[in-house]
Amino acid sequence: MDDSLKVACPQCHALNRVPLLRLDEAPTCGRCRKPLFAGHPVVLGVDSFAAHQSRSDLPLLVDFWAPWCQPCLMMAPNFEAAAGELEPNVRLAKVDTQSEPTLAQQFGIRSIPTLVLFARGQEVARKAGAMGALDIIRWTQANLPRR
Repeated sequence: MDDSLKVACPQCHALNRVPLLRLDEAPTCGRCRKPLFAGHPVVLGVDSFAAHQSRSDLPLLVDFWAPWCQPCLMMAPNFEAAAGELEPNVRLAKVDTQSEPTLAQQFGIRSIPTLVLFARGQEVARKAGAMGALDIIRWTQANLPRR
């Protein structure tokens, strides 16, 4: 069994191979030299989504939201806090459904905020509605497939 993961950079979206034992050691991107984990959600669009969703080995938790949505804005700090707790084992990302309608349509987003958890390129769980940081963390951990 391979003891490393492919991890997409949150800045340049290049794939990096990171040994499992070094995930907690602040690895940096081989291309842009920026940290692979900063404890903040990454903003994704059509051009960068696949690098994190299907090409990276990390589970991906996506917050589909819109800037006019009050529950989305209220949940934003909670999602940010969850990123600090769940990384480096899960990548957290935000997709603005107003500026990225193609992604919203592709994943059948009907209400916002909606959290979608992907693992190994496949959707494994979905939850609509605003959540607190601890609820986001618990829900994510409960829905992660076992390695």
